[in-house]
Amino acid sequence: MAFPQNFLQEIKNRISVSDVVGRKVKLQRRGREFVGLSPFKPERTPSFTVNDDKQFYHCFSTGKHGSVFDFLMETEGLSFLEAVEALARQAGLQMPQNDPKSAEKARQQASLIDVTQAAATWFSAQLAKSNAAAARSYLEKRGVSDALVREFGLGFAPSERRELVEHLQARGMKIDMIVEAGLAIKPDDGGAPYDRFRGRIMFPIRDMRGRCIAFGGRAMDPAARAKYLNSPETTLFDKGRSLYNQEAARSELGKNSPLIVAEGYMDVIALVEAGFSASIAPLGTAITEDQLTLMWRMHTEPIIALDGDTAGLRAAFRLIDLALPMLETGRALRFALMPQGQDPDDVIRQGGPQALQGLLDQAVPMVELMWRQATEGQVYDSPERKAALDKTIGSKIALIRDPGLRTHYQNAVKDLRWNLFRPQRNPTSGRGRFGVGARPSSAQPSTKASALAAADDGVAQYIREAVIIAVLVASPAVIDQLVEDLSMLEFADAELDRVLKILRGGGFADRSEVEARVTEALGAGVLEKLWASGHVAITPCLRHPGNIEMARMTVEEELAKLGS
Repeated sequence: MAFPQNFLQEIKNRISVSDVVGRKVKLQRRGREFVGLSPFKPERTPSFTVNDDKQFYHCFSTGKHGSVFDFLMETEGLSFLEAVEALARQAGLQMPQNDPKSAEKARQQASLIDVTQAAATWFSAQLAKSNAAAARSYLEKRGVSDALVREFGLGFAPSERRELVEHLQARGMKIDMIVEAGLAIKPDDGGAPYDRFRGRIMFPIRDMRGRCIAFGGRAMDPAARAKYLNSPETTLFDKGRSLYNQEAARSELGKNSPLIVAEGYMDVIALVEAGFSASIAPLGTAITEDQLTLMWRMHTEPIIALDGDTAGLRAAFRLIDLALPMLETGRALRFALMPQGQDPDDVIRQGGPQALQGLLDQAVPMVELMWRQATEGQVYDSPERKAALDKTIGSKIALIRDPGLRTHYQNAVKDLRWNLFRPQRNPTSGRGRFGVGARPSSAQPSTKASALAAADDGVAQYIREAVIIAVLVASPAVIDQLVEDLSMLEFADAELDRVLKILRGGGFADRSEVEARVTEALGAGVLEKLWASGHVAITPCLRHPGNIEMARMTVEEELAKLGS
């Protein structure tokens, strides 16, 4: 719906940005602005500002900014329409008249809400009756207290075929509305509609405004065809755009709680009972793009708490593939993997909240789990297998659209690759010398090599490292030819090692591009010192540049000497 600009401006005039932001952020006045800690990411130094005169907020740590409407959409996961409605109510303004079709749809949704809310009240009452004894016993064994039952509105659907339908009809609700709300099934043979949920513990599913829009039901009969059954798609309920406990979790995020994403209803309830109030779950299926977007509206870095089994890992890997094209600055995921065979509920019951907190504190960033997906169970004992890994990881990183974020992922993977392929060092030799598996030198000692052999061991190593760096800078084509050798290399000299890490990225067009990249990262003095070295100056391939083959052989010879 398009709103008149004068209506939106009137809301802004009546409600200051600082009033709305102040409900979630502790603000302090500083001149004509307010400052506070970012509501979008943890920080120690305030980087979040609010200017009521400009009717604007800005977060310097994440780059997020906007109006009072944007703030509600970002922090509470509301749509623009929902944000306008919420602020209009607060401002005491009537919403503009909608077009007839939209108004009719709104009236229809309101009627369906009446049906689902009435059903939620009825299910809740049934849980206290004698035929729900098994359901109450199950909840008690799972540690669900009476207070939690009330907080989540849990209920029970009796096994009788038409008990809910008859109750709702007795309250004046039409059977077509009951069917449309997903609470009854109309048989194909034209018979009387009957209850969809029977013999199940009932979990109301609420929208971002706290209204019951659907249900999930857990069967009490072990032989039931579906252990969990959700409401069908309706005008109110889109399973792929909804999350369990979303409205309650959103309100808790104003207290700087992490957003925890579990797998099911009972996990969420157990998390809330243990003090992790900002917990949500998808509704029985893999997380969708819309659900992921909704999570990021609520929090910039949700923690995905998955069951510690093969299915849990598969779910994590599917989520990574879904998330990669959607990543951008201010959108991240971390993964907390439970012990084998356990879910968050199990962890809490066995070790208490502190056990789960420990796992959340150890949650790994998405890049590490992506690397695990690509490498777990693999052996990289040949160049071909290593190349296949590079191709697999490279294709995943290429899905990231944000150039800056994509570069950071590439750098992170380089570090992970180095840790995987780094050679075993000889503990008696200096840092940067190859031990087991090192390539022996087959080159005949030259006059220069003999001089180096007679020199101090540490000085000799520095000279070899300097020659390698100088040749690579002068002939960057060699970097791509020797990528395997360089990926396993670590220099003793810290400054040269930093240059090496820059060069390992490869893909340089020419010498000037390499020098510009190194100078930008480390300053001009590093290369000036390198070219001033006498041993570098007399290296034949540097005195006669342009011979790539000679440059490659020089680097290979120096590498072999480092490993000898």
